Amino acid sequence: MGNQIAHAVANVLRRIGEAAGRAGRDPQEITLVAVSKGVSQEAILAAANAGVTVFGENRVQEAIDKFSEMPSVSLHFLGSLQMNKVKKAVGFFDIIHSIDSIPLAEKVEEEAMRQSLVQDVLIQVNIGEEATKGGVSVKDFPPLLMAVQKCSHLKLLGLMAIPPITTSPRPYFVRLRKLGIAFGLTRFSIGMSSDFEVAIEEGASWVRIGATIFGSRPQVSSPSFGPDAQHRG
Repeated sequence: MGNQIAHAVANVLRRIGEAAGRAGRDPQEITLVAVSKGVSQEAILAAANAGVTVFGENRVQEAIDKFSEMPSVSLHFLGSLQMNKVKKAVGFFDIIHSIDSIPLAEKVEEEAMRQSLVQDVLIQVNIGEEATKGGVSVKDFPPLLMAVQKCSHLKLLGLMAIPPITTSPRPYFVRLRKLGIAFGLTRFSIGMSSDFEVAIEEGASWVRIGATIFGSRPQVSSPSFGPDAQHRG
């Protein structure tokens, strides 16, 4: 497993570099977020040993179970954050990519204040206006942006979006970039295994890649890293 994952990581990093080159960008501007939802700790450690420093998870408790004893890595939350999970998520995740409502922003602000920290966040925009996807609508984005900017314990880094899967992603990436730039935001979490090169060409700062690194089937969970591992936090 380790060699296969190491090869996959090297291939992804090469493709990131090539896409950045085509766009006239510095590859160092782009962060690979290895999406480890449903992936075993063994596979995560193999990716870390291959040079991955940032992982993304979609479920709070799964992330806590897998990463509490993980040697030091950066951990991002990518899924829909439920109100009752905010207390556990704040401070545990380095960046929360999915702020999509004023009540959620206020809840994260309240918890960050309680913990005396500043939580890095992204606003998730439903750029395809899909009823089945999370994210704030383009219409409701300005009020949410204002609310987040008023929160002294939230640091807004940029915008996140997931385009519709049935059409070309490029127009949606362009739309998100134009929306962000109109409000002074220039960093974007866009692009997954199927479209990350296009996302890089359209300004991605974070690309969220799971299947291309770990395979399309979830890995079976395995025991923790053991007593010698460093605890997060």
